[in-house]
Amino acid sequence: MTAVVNEQLASKFASEKESPYTRWVANEGLDIVSGFYVRDLRALELKPWDRRGGRGIFINHDASRTSNDCYVCEIPEGSALAPQRQLFEEMILILDGRGSTKVWNDAGQSVTFEWQAGSLFAIPLNTWHQHFNLSGLEPAKFVSSTNMPPVMNLYDDADFVFGTERDFPQRFAGEADYFAPKDDMNGLLLDTNFVTDAVNLRLVSARERGAGGGHIRFSMAKGSMNSHISQFPVGTYKKGHRHGPGAHVIILSGTGYSLMWPEGEEPQHFDWQPGSLIIPPNMWFHQHFNTDTAPARYLAFKHEVVSIRNAQGVPKAWISRRIGGDQIDYADERPEIRRMFAQALAQSDLAPQMDDVYEAELADLPAVDASRTPSAL
Repeated sequence: MTAVVNEQLASKFASEKESPYTRWVANEGLDIVSGFYVRDLRALELKPWDRRGGRGIFINHDASRTSNDCYVCEIPEGSALAPQRQLFEEMILILDGRGSTKVWNDAGQSVTFEWQAGSLFAIPLNTWHQHFNLSGLEPAKFVSSTNMPPVMNLYDDADFVFGTERDFPQRFAGEADYFAPKDDMNGLLLDTNFVTDAVNLRLVSARERGAGGGHIRFSMAKGSMNSHISQFPVGTYKKGHRHGPGAHVIILSGTGYSLMWPEGEEPQHFDWQPGSLIIPPNMWFHQHFNTDTAPARYLAFKHEVVSIRNAQGVPKAWISRRIGGDQIDYADERPEIRRMFAQALAQSDLAPQMDDVYEAELADLPAVDASRTPSAL
């Protein structure tokens, strides 16, 4: 973050910098990557994770350290991670490899399913689970988001968090089709606990976010965490918006860049590619731009604190700033945004495809409320 103070003031809060969660990660022998950008999750330097029998690293931005986290784990070729249960929720995206996962409870009910690169699923609360690498030649690697930080900080007892004998049958009761792909839709929400291939999953239209893109939302394993996938066409970009901390945005396909900035400051520029991770800090505006010759797609793992909602339950990140929301309409963004995008596309002999998008916005654009004069940047 940019608010760096002098050492004298910092020393007064030194004892509060660590937490039960950060101490637990250190005791696991692993590092925590801080900051809000990782160029390539696959290229992170992993350390041996003896307790689990693989290699790993944690990723945790300061603003999200009390809501949710992220980690990357590698399963050696022809091997498996140690079984684990946990009193926190977890969502997993497979980065590389193919394998299987067994999930079971104390009642003896179990389900085993197979996965591949691009698969997306969640671990039901406090179920035993074990991940297997089905390749004897290549390691498998996944990235996970959990809400362990507040749980570990609350109890400060790893034996309790990982060793409590308690089934939650309303979350998981050994249903044979629990991890079968489903296509039941409720608005933008896909009711499923497993996605075979997040990179190629069919999306639904969500023009409210701009750029004529597709969108789909998940609330897997009946958990409090959620996620969504968004895609936007060639030569387009999403509307700028802001929300609470804890969104972990993982690029699934395409190349481009994101801008992020706290209100009133200049935007910071972050290039991305498949495997990049963007973590927008708390209430920083951010905006995603596709500079590829194909559509760009990303997955966002989220904690519910991300979604600051209106009285109707709509996230304010979907609502125009003109009427009190946290989304910047194209009509209100600074001219530099469009000029910067055109210059980035020109490097690949491409041109913006935004004129129709700008025009379509005008039909539903709220009138400017003089008492809410929006400041785009």
